[in-house]
Amino acid sequence: MFRGVLLILGFFLLSELLNLSLLNWLLTRLITVGLLAVVVLFQPEIRRGLEQIGRRGVISSQFRDLGKEELYATVHKLVDAVDDFSSTRTGALMAIECETMLNDIIETGVVIDAEISVRLLGNLFYEGSPLHDGAVIIRGIRAYAASCVLPLTDRSNIGKNLGTRHRAGVGLSEVSDAFVIIVSEETGAISVARNGTLRRFLDLKTLEKMLLDIYIPSVENKNLVSRILKGGKKDD
Repeated sequence: MFRGVLLILGFFLLSELLNLSLLNWLLTRLITVGLLAVVVLFQPEIRRGLEQIGRRGVISSQFRDLGKEELYATVHKLVDAVDDFSSTRTGALMAIECETMLNDIIETGVVIDAEISVRLLGNLFYEGSPLHDGAVIIRGIRAYAASCVLPLTDRSNIGKNLGTRHRAGVGLSEVSDAFVIIVSEETGAISVARNGTLRRFLDLKTLEKMLLDIYIPSVENKNLVSRILKGGKKDD
């Protein structure tokens, strides 16, 4: 394809130099149609790039402004909450905001701006809770909004047996750099979506490593939260 583009451009320049008006006219029209075709073919990628540029912020700086103990504790609470959701087969959808601001997503839900805890997340995703539908948006060490609506992916290759929760997680990861955690209410399986890729059937140790990479990138994956935080009791 790249060679074809170069060939067309070469003929176009040659027609300009030799004053071949008819060939120049045809190549001009061909280039115009080609540009339109590129826009149509790569429309999702172009839209995704523009959205990320427009929504780019300094949210990740909040991780650097916090102490490591707070960040470790947050990862610990998230893993414990996911453990509870998985064991009880409670459906959950949580999106951790990274560089791309999720203000437009937050506007679809209810702002709660509360410190993360296992009890809080459990109450939010409890089936009888008015906020259990939709996603929880996590900003730094706080659960910032609940019952948020995420964009659904239109891809057909992520699994026909996956429902709205997984499609929403992948959809958000396609238009932002958010780290999305998904727990299936049917099987209790843990999945993660990021950069348009869905990883399924994760264990808690792998999830811990991935969360540490987000909250404290300098920490090696082998340093698990459970080894750093003393005591195995779950946070309330």
